[in-house]
Amino acid sequence: PIRTGETAFLFLQHFIKMLKAGGRAAIVIKNTFLSNSDGASRALRQELLESCNLHSVLDCPGGTFLGAGVKTVVLVFEKGTPTRKVWYYQLDPGRRLGKTTPLNDDDLAEFVELQASFAETEKSWSVDVADIDPANFDLSVKNSNKAEEVPLRLPEEIIEEMTLLDEESAKILEGIRGML
Repeated sequence: PIRTGETAFLFLQHFIKMLKAGGRAAIVIKNTFLSNSDGASRALRQELLESCNLHSVLDCPGGTFLGAGVKTVVLVFEKGTPTRKVWYYQLDPGRRLGKTTPLNDDDLAEFVELQASFAETEKSWSVDVADIDPANFDLSVKNSNKAEEVPLRLPEEIIEEMTLLDEESAKILEGIRGML
């Protein structure tokens, strides 16, 4: 057994052990499990990949599970065969989730449809286990299909830059007038 004080990791470890060969599971766990660098997290990710086929990771937005207080992922796996490829899906319902706006079947429809074939889209992609670093077994959600978003500048910064450019233009025009 892997020694840890983290109850979620103990639960996952117990669940893997108790699952019969061919048994399937979907476990909700905080997303930091995918990348924590401590020895127990690393060893548990290795055990999960080697003793089970972790075929899907559903990345849930904040607020999906009230009271969790952290972002969560759903690990979908089958015991008995090692993982060859992990399929990721970033769930984006297009609204903030909360008590009055919970996750519903419509929000999961695309995930269910794409998971049947492990299709790759802007919100879903696959990672070969061979590409996962055996030094840390990092399973972080890193969407390689999504275009990198350019961070927006603050309106104040834009106005200040425009003011400086206007002043510079005025000086240049003044210099040109002086030459006439």
